[in-house]
Amino acid sequence: MTEHMRRHETDHEVPWSLPVVVRRSKTAIARHIDVLEATARAVVVFLDDPRAQEGGEWHDAVEYWRDGAIRKVVRRGDGKKLDDARTLGCVGVTHGGTDEFAPAEAFVFAPGPVEPLPHELNKLQVGGTEFPDEGESSVPDSEAVVTIDLSPELTLTTGKAAAQCGHAAQLAFEQMPDDVRNRWRESGFSLRVQTATADAWAADDQQISVVDAGFTEVDGPTETVRASW
Repeated sequence: MTEHMRRHETDHEVPWSLPVVVRRSKTAIARHIDVLEATARAVVVFLDDPRAQEGGEWHDAVEYWRDGAIRKVVRRGDGKKLDDARTLGCVGVTHGGTDEFAPAEAFVFAPGPVEPLPHELNKLQVGGTEFPDEGESSVPDSEAVVTIDLSPELTLTTGKAAAQCGHAAQLAFEQMPDDVRNRWRESGFSLRVQTATADAWAADDQQISVVDAGFTEVDGPTETVRASW
């Protein structure tokens, strides 16, 4: 078994999280796979943003959050509630889309305590983050610098899976060699999310492993996704 690179999972006395909001429109809904890829890309775009770097307005909050468990909470929103939340400041990624389904949109906000949340975010719901599981990624293998593999042994809601993909993308960004990170940045952080085959999962040769603590949807510490470059 390959020794994966994991981050420590110590946590702060008051847990912090990285808020993620995905647009869920009743009239123009996105696909499950596009939401997962949009969220993963948005997390890395956020971490690479100058506002998250030293001297930036989000830097201290990002560093404090990264020093504990890298918790992410995915909410859904649309219309005025989403517009109100975006006034707080965020990065957004629009990704994918087909003739039948709208592109996915994911927005990442500066981390902070899980509660109290800013009123604009607290109005957005965590539940109901299900999107149609229709089709595979539209990103060709040849264009994806990073591949995120979902465990074939689990079935997760879109919101939960998106958070796990965000963890995998973050760990890849933090731990990959500088030259790979530069190439990934130049590609616009191109990535592909797929469900691993049973054989590929058993081979266990990806560099990044995400083990969920098991507070929601899975029982106890459970490996949910992996990433490779």
